[in-house]
Amino acid sequence: MIIAQVIGHVWATKKEPALSGLKLMVVRELSAPEFDCKDYISSRDGIFVAADVVGAGIGERVLVVAGSTARLAVGDNEPPVDCAIVGIIDSLDMDKALRRQEFDPALLFNLDDK
Repeated sequence: MIIAQVIGHVWATKKEPALSGLKLMVVRELSAPEFDCKDYISSRDGIFVAADVVGAGIGERVLVVAGSTARLAVGDNEPPVDCAIVGIIDSLDMDKALRRQEFDPALLFNLDDK
């Protein structure tokens, strides 16, 4: 999942029929190294469009899913949707020291110096 903020909405009078009835919002990925999802979303400056399935508003922090998970969130596999807003964040707590800590892949595997 991607943590983002809603910064606008999209109004399209002509669009793919499968997009009819979907609320499309402009979101910006929040900038923190551990939130970097550039491998999943190719966009400029972390700004992209997401289908809103939870009723988010401009300015709210949201949870966004990408790829086939987004189509599932919309409720069917037909719409040409890459990203979907699936949650509105009420609060977010992070340890600032851990946030800035260097990631060590060896910790994932519990490797010993044997």
